[in-house]
Amino acid sequence: MRQSISILGCGWLGLALASDLTAKGYEVYGSTTSVSKIEHLEEKGIKSFLIDISKPDLDIIRDFLSSKVLVIAITSKSIDDIKNLIKHIEVSEVQNVIFISSTSVYPFTNGIVTENTNTLSTPLAEIEQLFISNPSFKSTIIRFGGLFGYDRKPGNFVKDNKPVEYPDGYVNLIHRDDCIEIIEQVIFKNVWNEILNACADSHPKRRDFYLRESQKTGKSQIVFNEATESKYKIINSQKLKRLLDYKFIHADLMNLV
Repeated sequence: MRQSISILGCGWLGLALASDLTAKGYEVYGSTTSVSKIEHLEEKGIKSFLIDISKPDLDIIRDFLSSKVLVIAITSKSIDDIKNLIKHIEVSEVQNVIFISSTSVYPFTNGIVTENTNTLSTPLAEIEQLFISNPSFKSTIIRFGGLFGYDRKPGNFVKDNKPVEYPDGYVNLIHRDDCIEIIEQVIFKNVWNEILNACADSHPKRRDFYLRESQKTGKSQIVFNEATESKYKIINSQKLKRLLDYKFIHADLMNLV
């Protein structure tokens, strides 16, 4: 019998992860909140479930949570909804949870940020704690930087007639290829009960990076807000690289194709 993995949230990242795991021989249970997306998931060999965690169908979510590993890749910041979800996880077959979080939980420190850096008091940081502190299952939190890759081009992050803030700050981004590989390595190597930062090795200045990337998308010129004070954080991913023995696929952000 094939090992199954459940992925809550088959969006831009979750669907790509589900497709890759399916290609590697796993049985993947994928959730969506859109009826129109069900057929698309099934065509990719993903067993699809229509799940809204704000009002879950108990029978459906019970079947969805019949894997030992659950990856949570939804954007909901509703603490009540997450608490409700956790109640279902507690009585399910799930033993290990990967919660996809964000480096936005960290404040601007004007320095290097590690997993030991204090986080902001935000709903996302509180949700992280709900998973970390739960004794019913083991959780690993992955704090990704800004996601890019394929149709999500960094040059398009720059909006026309909107100045780029903090031009002398630094970029903290990660390609989707690396996101998928990191999630899979956490699962394959059983790295649980951890918090991991995940950003590409290089952190170019925002000015240099967005000038280069905007040119690739055909923007003739971009504007920087020179009046903004220098606020930044540089995300350190050394813990992830050590625990997973990981080398980033897209490590150098100034050398992207």
